[in-house]
Amino acid sequence: MRVVHAIRSGNFAGVERHVLSLAITQRQRGDEVTVIGGDASRMQAPLAEAGARFTPATTTFDVVHALARLRSWGPDVINAHMTAAETAAVITGLAPGAAPIVATRHFATHRGSRPALRPILRLGTRRLAAQIAVSDFVAAHIDGPSTVVHSGVPVRPHSDVPRERTVLVVQRLEPEKLTDLTLSAFSRSGLAAEGWRLELVGDGALRNDLQDNAVRLGIAGATTFLGHRSDVPDRMDAASILVAPTASEALGLTVLEAMAGGLPVVASASGGHLETVGSASDAAMFPAGDVDAAARLLRELAADDTRRVAYGADLRAIQRERFTIEAQAEATDAVYRSVL
Repeated sequence: MRVVHAIRSGNFAGVERHVLSLAITQRQRGDEVTVIGGDASRMQAPLAEAGARFTPATTTFDVVHALARLRSWGPDVINAHMTAAETAAVITGLAPGAAPIVATRHFATHRGSRPALRPILRLGTRRLAAQIAVSDFVAAHIDGPSTVVHSGVPVRPHSDVPRERTVLVVQRLEPEKLTDLTLSAFSRSGLAAEGWRLELVGDGALRNDLQDNAVRLGIAGATTFLGHRSDVPDRMDAASILVAPTASEALGLTVLEAMAGGLPVVASASGGHLETVGSASDAAMFPAGDVDAAARLLRELAADDTRRVAYGADLRAIQRERFTIEAQAEATDAVYRSVL
């Protein structure tokens, strides 16, 4: 099958990571794959190594232009990610015989934050052949019917690296990610006084504010802001706990990657976390926004080595059973074939 993934993006965040991993797996399964959009410095090389094509596209016009050039290639399906790419796909798909468009919905919200665009978007959605939602949570909060295909991550081998007394956060430092909640919870847990450290991987608009907050909370000496890192799996192998504080996470690739490595996760009991971490029998989850509950879970896990090992093993087993990239690719293929 000839598959095109389209994103209007020059970034490399959750959606782009989703597309990159899926595209590589589809190529390994024998599909011919082209990806339009995303950060070229992070996507082009791994796609080329897998035998997939890449075209940068940072504007909607770029996506339209790239899709128009691909008409002669004869794609079987166009998988559009986010509204701008959907719009571009609809524009280029007006000609008779155009490839069907499948939209993957990554966020738990209706299309069209601007009222003036809503009539155009409604017209465009009528031309979609199918929708994929990355979680049940997303499916319940979007416009139109969808098929749930949970995002997946590769299975990881067990690591023998000794775990450090480290609490890890891996996410963009933006307001919706609620990183400040983790700082407050770590402070209230008292773990810094017991030799534990807090590591934050990622960057964003709030980095300076969060660094100032760490000073105000008295945990600056135990807190390290690592910025963007290429060794996230290594940091996960070395850490003892991951915190996922976001209240409305669609699913959470970082959480799935932690689960794949057997890293215990303390997560907000909301959004897609209920489908991932929430599947564990002894899930360490706190009510959304509840700093004291998060601090209590951190203290409890930090004090119980046996529970951390058992909980991490349970999370790893859940990932291997329900959230593999191979299962995602197979279910996505089924959606594609249903519209051909």
